[in-house]
Amino acid sequence: MLKKAVAGFVSAVVLFLWGFNFPLKAEALSGEDLSAYSAVLYCPDTKEIVFEKNKDDIRSMASTTKIMTSLIALEQNTPYRTVTITEEMVNVEGTSSGLRAEDKIKLIDLVYCMLLESGNDAANACAVAIGGSFEGFAEMMNKRAGEIGMENTNFVTPSGLDDENHYTTCYDMALLTAEALKNEAFKKICSEKTYTVTFEDSDKTVTLYNHNKLLGSYEGCIGVKTGFTKKSGRCLVSAAERNGVTLIAVTLNASDDWNDHEKMLDRGFSLYDTLTFSPDVSGFRVAVTGGQIQSVSTQVRTVTVPYLKDNGEPEISFKAYTERLL
Repeated sequence: MLKKAVAGFVSAVVLFLWGFNFPLKAEALSGEDLSAYSAVLYCPDTKEIVFEKNKDDIRSMASTTKIMTSLIALEQNTPYRTVTITEEMVNVEGTSSGLRAEDKIKLIDLVYCMLLESGNDAANACAVAIGGSFEGFAEMMNKRAGEIGMENTNFVTPSGLDDENHYTTCYDMALLTAEALKNEAFKKICSEKTYTVTFEDSDKTVTLYNHNKLLGSYEGCIGVKTGFTKKSGRCLVSAAERNGVTLIAVTLNASDDWNDHEKMLDRGFSLYDTLTFSPDVSGFRVAVTGGQIQSVSTQVRTVTVPYLKDNGEPEISFKAYTERLL
């Protein structure tokens, strides 16, 4: 009960901070400056759309689909369970991570195969192992999409191979990525440049290489996923962190996606500043119900709040919040 009281108080403060109305503001970058058919630059902490070009247009998204497949796999809470690969899993066209029938591999290593090497075989393996079938896993993907608020998305394949009913928008992919980056395992994996998979009951190993070259060329880049099919064109989801600001960039069907993302991210970071908020809560106590003591003292961690500089520094009043709480 004691831990719950303190955790609840801290969570309330954080939610209060993120609850401020930061006006949406798209600035400076023109759609003509990008090669992408559709694009969006999104700040997940403030939920601001910093820039957009056809952000709600329905498009296919190729292997950026694997962001959702990986997130669902990591949310199973059994990342180290062993998956035995079958012919059904590896019978797929396109990019492979070298899986063979009868291989035994940990579920978390399948996520590495998806996010680094973009293995369609690994995506299929996750789908069958978790959903029981491709159709069953697609239902899980669409259910999770609904929970995230992806209103213009429908998943059919776990890998992103083309299907006329497999589609999304740039904005929906930004929302998905914001959700995925909350998962610490996902965030770590998509930022790795290389990783070696060791198979179970075998001396077989496979070294994976991340296809996202922004990880080595763009300051603060933390991922996320590349994609390509003839129908989709070049698709890219990237994220970068600088000075307490996180930005997510998405392009669908972009012939010059690397430069598109650098332009968007550069412009985004130039627009943002941060405010550090560390309220004095000394003397403030939280009542405890059903515990051995009546109340507990509080501690609040320092929080960094990003904001668009042109909008002015946001006003944050802890006093007003505590008055409401009491």
